[in-house]
Amino acid sequence: MPGDSFGHSFRITTAGESHGPGNVVIIDGCPPGVPLAEADLAEDLARRRPGQSRIVTPRNEPDAPEILSGVFEGKTTGTSIAILIRNVDQRGRDYADIRDKYRPGHADYTYDAKYGRRDYRGGGRASARETSVRVAAGVVAKRIIASAFGGRVVGYVRQVGDVVAEVPDPAAVTQQQVETLPDGAPNIVRCPDPARAAEMVASIEEAREARDSIGGVAEIVAVGVPAGLGEPVFDKLKADLAKALFSLPAVLGVEYGVGFGCARLRGSENNDLFRPADADGAAGARVVTGTNRHGGMLGGISSGMPIVLRAAVKPTSSLPREQATVTTAGEPTTIRTRGRHDPCLLPRFVPMAEAMVAIVLADHWLRWRASSGSGAG
Repeated sequence: MPGDSFGHSFRITTAGESHGPGNVVIIDGCPPGVPLAEADLAEDLARRRPGQSRIVTPRNEPDAPEILSGVFEGKTTGTSIAILIRNVDQRGRDYADIRDKYRPGHADYTYDAKYGRRDYRGGGRASARETSVRVAAGVVAKRIIASAFGGRVVGYVRQVGDVVAEVPDPAAVTQQQVETLPDGAPNIVRCPDPARAAEMVASIEEAREARDSIGGVAEIVAVGVPAGLGEPVFDKLKADLAKALFSLPAVLGVEYGVGFGCARLRGSENNDLFRPADADGAAGARVVTGTNRHGGMLGGISSGMPIVLRAAVKPTSSLPREQATVTTAGEPTTIRTRGRHDPCLLPRFVPMAEAMVAIVLADHWLRWRASSGSGAG
């Protein structure tokens, strides 16, 4: 079965390509009565859209959502929700001279190997344009988890190249810190450490001037999540969160909690010790841990502590400099990618990652509620 759907009790199915007429998402499983209007989707879509600052692609897409079904008189009906986002600034001609060449780092060759043909304009189905409707679905998921258990998901840029932000308490980071600098100016790189944010912007601009690109790391934190979400074996919460993030374009690594840092620790150093929860215990939890190296999940099930994830995002593969490649016939050649591309994917990746984390949490909460026969959380 084609892998165009994700989730169980809260399930999304997407369709669309980079240079097609638009992208659409069908959302199944949203409970009735959730307040939702097209204007509610605008904020997160604006955070994802191209053309928003000098360090992202200048492609000019308004990303105006159209709710086609599943909402009546400003609230969800409980039936399938369909959301369409039209493409209005396609320039397929930018790709005409590379239609028979494989772009390094792209899915051109693998799509040919799988399907025997591909849409060479932009990234086709592999393009980040598809994530616009995932972000729209993420808004719905965020509303579900906020209403169900006070859940909140905040993402930010933790690293660009060699520049690493200092974030003492990831669970305390607010969206305002991510979106706005202390002086009120837009935080175009979405890093909550203002000093490092300025260095990140400089690194991105340096890469762009060199006709190159640069990668980094996004950190995503979910707070207010109750203990008990996730299944014991194949549908562990950590497994579904990893799949959700790996399903996004350009993600090469995912870790949670201390992540690969656990390889340097002994068990006595890695274990988070339990203690009774005080009045501020997470989501009504009876116990908490003094530290959170486990990243909010034990045995693949949420512990009630903040869920902390990181995704490594590769440098943009499309480069305006000449690189060696081969043609679709296997002949050596060179390629220089035209078109409009992000010199760094991280600033626009943040809302995509938030959306996928929220979708997983909404799905697992609805599954938990169904299995327990009550409004758990």
